[in-house]
Amino acid sequence: MKKIYNPKPETWSDLLKRPTQTIADIEVTVNEIFSEVKQKGDAAVKKYTQFFDGIALEELLVSAEEIANAEKEVSFELKSAINLAKANIEKFHSAQKTERISVKTTEGVSCWQEKRPIQKIGLYIPGGSAPLFSTVLMLAVPANIASCQEITLCTPPDKKGKINPAILYTANLCGVTKIFKIGGIQAIAAMTFGTETIPSVYKIFGPGNQFVTIAKQIATKHGVAIDMPAGPSELLVFADDTANASFVASDLLSQAEHGADSQVILVTTSEKLLNSVEKEVEKQLALLPRKSIAEKAIENSKLILVENNTEAINLINEYAPEHFIVVSKDEDFFLENIQNAGSVFIGNYTPESAGDYASGTNHTLPTNGFAKQYSGVNLDSFMKSMTFQKISKKGIQNIGNAIEIMAEAEGLQAHKNAVTLRLESLKRKNDE
Repeated sequence: MKKIYNPKPETWSDLLKRPTQTIADIEVTVNEIFSEVKQKGDAAVKKYTQFFDGIALEELLVSAEEIANAEKEVSFELKSAINLAKANIEKFHSAQKTERISVKTTEGVSCWQEKRPIQKIGLYIPGGSAPLFSTVLMLAVPANIASCQEITLCTPPDKKGKINPAILYTANLCGVTKIFKIGGIQAIAAMTFGTETIPSVYKIFGPGNQFVTIAKQIATKHGVAIDMPAGPSELLVFADDTANASFVASDLLSQAEHGADSQVILVTTSEKLLNSVEKEVEKQLALLPRKSIAEKAIENSKLILVENNTEAINLINEYAPEHFIVVSKDEDFFLENIQNAGSVFIGNYTPESAGDYASGTNHTLPTNGFAKQYSGVNLDSFMKSMTFQKISKKGIQNIGNAIEIMAEAEGLQAHKNAVTLRLESLKRKNDE
């Protein structure tokens, strides 16, 4: 990891850049695949599944028999862990429900807001070297709480055409409607346009590699919403002398092992801790099964020494981390002043992996600085707010003149007329 000492604020922009790759070539590929899936449906999906995943599939839909067999393959211990996590995620997301908000803005004018579920959603679950069955929990659980009618899940098959049994078990447990053996760009395209067997959806959720990320962004050009722009995983830790260096190193490595393009950063006011964490990272890295992946991420990562807490929080807010761990004797200062972070983890005994799995919060979070303007996935991500209003005769008389004046000022005569006709009708009835 690169060590940086007391960087000046004018250097922060360059210092905090994420590892990025050009997307021009990716966009060309994505658009080509989107076009073919739109025109040829299942045939194109199968073609690209064979090309990218190395398997020729006759059936894209996972059968009930495959789901039943998968359940037998998942150990009792893992099922228990998944069910514990599910219960905590349900508890936290159920608490986010809100009641109808109703207000009488003026006598005779009633306005209210209600929430309705997004009817058809699509979940993308990466497979590959780390099959993320935990992401099924994070997306399907709140979708069910929101009462979404159709939950379509796409995840890539292995070379034998199978899906990781933990993904199938969790998807079935969480009420996913249909599961398809497709990944990558073709999965996002299929959920965007719909095919003979794969339904189109209104909103797509889930993480993925750079190809999936660009595909989701392209999907928005075809009328499909997405959860958020998301890229490689990232973590920033602030720690002072109250922190345990081995804990901090383990947290940094837990994100580094996600992928070679992940980034982790330590910000500290203690040079002693910085050096201790550096040694711990080297020591723990050597023992990791995914060492080669984590090593590449560590090359993009930094240990930053700053002079004081104020400088630290300003730098952290500028970076806007996906995950932010704070371990400090001045904990309250950081909690009061953090403005830009996807999810915050507090104290020596709150590892980021708790949020990834079982504490109850959602792990689908904004990356690449988007925590400055985006929230992580929550119950409202699966819902729409609708407003209603009902105006009585007295109500239109109370606000009608203001509407007429404003409409006329904007040059919108038909808007004015819609009110004038009603007011004149009421006036005639009163005169009769």
